[in-house]
Amino acid sequence: MRETPSTRWRIEPEAEVRGRIILAQEDHEIQSCYPVMAELRPHVQAEEFLARVRRQSGSAGYKLAFLTDGEAKAVAGFRVVECLAWGKFLYLDDLVAKSSDRSKGYGGELFDWLVEYARAEGCEEFHLNSRVQRFDAHRFYLNKRMFIECHHFALKLRA
Repeated sequence: MRETPSTRWRIEPEAEVRGRIILAQEDHEIQSCYPVMAELRPHVQAEEFLARVRRQSGSAGYKLAFLTDGEAKAVAGFRVVECLAWGKFLYLDDLVAKSSDRSKGYGGELFDWLVEYARAEGCEEFHLNSRVQRFDAHRFYLNKRMFIECHHFALKLRA
């Protein structure tokens, strides 16, 4: 079997990487992502985080990866999916670096790892949505050679 990030989920650091990137599978690994993820998703309570991640993993193939250097420095929630419009692609739901560790390269290292993960999984594209007011995130993604491709529309079904 060809080794991919899915089959080798503990990626050892290269010389320039300060930490290592782990695909969280164990409960304690998932829970270690919560303090960083809560900075991006404050509406998700600590006591429900593990159950939500597990449920989304089962129903939508959601995965958590994190860059650790003694503690989680950056966290990404993502899934590999397929649709008629884009074929097989990696969808990045969440990407956040710990606020005290922003602009230190952790988010960039994790993003680059996700791009390689997508390639190894045979994805044709890499997609994400970013709220219109998140200008720093937009700058980050544009610097990573992403481009603005479409508008995302939403309709709230609950008040």
